[in-house]
Amino acid sequence: MEECDANCESCATKGTCTDPRNEMDAMARAVSARMGRVKHKIMVASGKGGVGKSTVAVNLARSLQARGYRVGVMDADITGPSTAKLLGVEGERLSAGPGGIEPVDSKGLKVISMAFALSDSGSAIVWRGPMKMAAIRQFLSDVSWGDLDYLIIDLPPGTSDEPLSVVNLLADLNGVVIVTTPQEVALLDSRKAVNMAKSMKVPILGIVENMSGLVCPHCGEVIEIFKIGGGKRAAQELGVPFLGAIPIDPEVAPLGDDGVAFVERRTAAAESFEKVVERILEEVEEVEETRKATLR
Repeated sequence: MEECDANCESCATKGTCTDPRNEMDAMARAVSARMGRVKHKIMVASGKGGVGKSTVAVNLARSLQARGYRVGVMDADITGPSTAKLLGVEGERLSAGPGGIEPVDSKGLKVISMAFALSDSGSAIVWRGPMKMAAIRQFLSDVSWGDLDYLIIDLPPGTSDEPLSVVNLLADLNGVVIVTTPQEVALLDSRKAVNMAKSMKVPILGIVENMSGLVCPHCGEVIEIFKIGGGKRAAQELGVPFLGAIPIDPEVAPLGDDGVAFVERRTAAAESFEKVVERILEEVEEVEETRKATLR
């Protein structure tokens, strides 16, 4: 099909036009309308899997909710959704409402995930990049998020389609939190995630070092199962904030399996994590101040 060179706004056939630019403009307007009601958007990312990124994302959401904020969680890991399980709403299904797709309610949190579209938790989503990107667009443009103070976006591991889609659709992201563990192999990949964010000009709120030592359930001492401090060193090398460390806590895994965030209980991990959340809020405020200063 030959592309049209006319001005779309003045074109008499713009309502029936099949030019892809027309469709893209409509999608961008829909995303802008929905996301214009969300004050802050934060991505949670990691360079590799298995570092506890989704656990950090849902606990960040719960912690912000406990502070009185209106919070939504978007699971952008299309082929490996896990936030529904961690938030205790795994068996829920998507439904349509007058304002669009209704997010699932998890004790006051608004949640959207591909897990809600699966016939069972073991179903595989075998999709190529364009289909995953289309799902992310729909999560942002068609879900009835309403007015939110924070939208936490749980990205899949790596630096590929999903983070690129989110960044392209959301020009006003407040930033990204990058989760790593102390081992060098995880730190190598976290550096890639930092460099990805820098290349896309996304503010880096900082690095969180997860699984930073084991809290002994008997004496409370921290045992260095993995070497600790790698996340802080990586942050210093890369010139980005270090948000803090979260210890391995024996209570975290069973709570997650039961759909309970560890910040909802008096756990060793919760005590450390609250300090991380305070740092994230400080960094978000700094990003906001910087943006306001550039607009003056």
